[in-house]
Amino acid sequence: MHIEIQRNSETSLSKQIFLSIVDHIRSGLIPQGSKLPSVRELSKELEVSFVTVVKAYKELEKGNFITAIQGKGTFVNSEETEIEEIDEDFPFNWHLSIQDYIPRAQFSRFHHVPGEIQLSSSMIGPELLPNRYLEQEIHKMLSENPRILSQYSEIQGDYNLREAMSQYLKQFEVPTTPDNLLVTNGTQQGLDLVARTFVGPGDVVVMESPTYPGAIDTFRGRGASILTVPVDREGMTVDILQNLCDKYKPKIIYTIPTFHNPTGAVMSQKRRKKILEIAKSIQCIIVEDDPWGEIYFDKKPPTPIKSMDYYGHVIYLKGLSKTLAPSCRIGILSASGSIFNRLLAAKSNADLGSPLLTQKSLLPFITSKKMIDHMKKLRTALKVRRDLTLNLLSQYAPEEISWIIPNGGLNIWISFPTWIDTNQLLMEAKKKFVTFLPGSACFPVEQENHHIRLSFSYMNEQQLQKGIIILCNIFNSEITSKKMKNNTPYF
Repeated sequence: MHIEIQRNSETSLSKQIFLSIVDHIRSGLIPQGSKLPSVRELSKELEVSFVTVVKAYKELEKGNFITAIQGKGTFVNSEETEIEEIDEDFPFNWHLSIQDYIPRAQFSRFHHVPGEIQLSSSMIGPELLPNRYLEQEIHKMLSENPRILSQYSEIQGDYNLREAMSQYLKQFEVPTTPDNLLVTNGTQQGLDLVARTFVGPGDVVVMESPTYPGAIDTFRGRGASILTVPVDREGMTVDILQNLCDKYKPKIIYTIPTFHNPTGAVMSQKRRKKILEIAKSIQCIIVEDDPWGEIYFDKKPPTPIKSMDYYGHVIYLKGLSKTLAPSCRIGILSASGSIFNRLLAAKSNADLGSPLLTQKSLLPFITSKKMIDHMKKLRTALKVRRDLTLNLLSQYAPEEISWIIPNGGLNIWISFPTWIDTNQLLMEAKKKFVTFLPGSACFPVEQENHHIRLSFSYMNEQQLQKGIIILCNIFNSEITSKKMKNNTPYF
């Protein structure tokens, strides 16, 4: 178990230990029922006081994450197994003695989990994707050029695909050429390449709070010192960002300005320009993540920050997997100058290039009018699902909760009273075979447990209706139960 201690952080050492262990537990890196190091062992390993670890363990017990058993030790609580029944001679227990450097991996646990009604992952239902057309194109491509199966792609990516994507990005006013594009195995690999190229232990990364869990996992995995900026309805609040940048001079600012994940907020053009000005003033990199800028329901969002970038401060990430073909895992990274060259070197070290077959499979679709027609139909279908979800929430959800109406993207961000822990709600939902993403996974530092991200894009209308009604019944039951408990008189 790797716990990164940042002694200059404004967060206390005991809180850092608490948050790190919670991250490990929620990521599944410490299995349920596992025995934690003793207080003395952990204080020695981390070079902190005995009292500091005791305080962290007490907070973990208070949060029902662990149980201390006299004479046996401290164990991670299990949803299904009584602690007293744990077999301490389990053959894999020794694995925890092997040091790793993964601080958290929460997103993988919620990316595609079993469930009859899947509302946890931002995916688009297969029936809305161009599967039949892509199948025909793959057959045609292989019949005309079967040798493609025995060929590697260029490390940078197939030139024809990069050329097509350079044209595609012009609709977003992103200035680029095929030479400044890198094909990645999805946006997630793009984030990983940025992190492994530019981020080391102690480097400062500024992120929105909340934000995309996969980015948190990636930057935390590099030992970054993460600072957070809250998000309002116009995205990252630039006044707080300015103050942080003046004080700490971050290396990277990570942002999702268009249909922010998870809140759905859209950053104003004024704020986009201001963030670029801040980055220029302190000579840092902006990583602009744009997973679904095409999925707007009313008017088009502002152009990306990258469209105003004339000095190479912005690394722009655009995903194609979600909106076209998830199994192809195709993403595009746009950068300039030495920054691009170093990212290309990192790509060569990672995998020597993305699979050529998947790149060639998408190329005919991207270069045809079918791409434009598909995006129009997709926007219409997803707007119907969003509206259905909002109507059901308005009809069945308890009055104590609120949500942000997204004008694009795939998610709705729902907030509960602070005395509701949505991780507990998820346990109840799973019993009904419904899943969602608990908001705690979306906070890089200070965790908030009273939000959820609900994805309306994967299930059809009938499944959505069933799932939302089930969830609202759970929400009503939990809130009513908490209210009754809090109002119970003590004798």
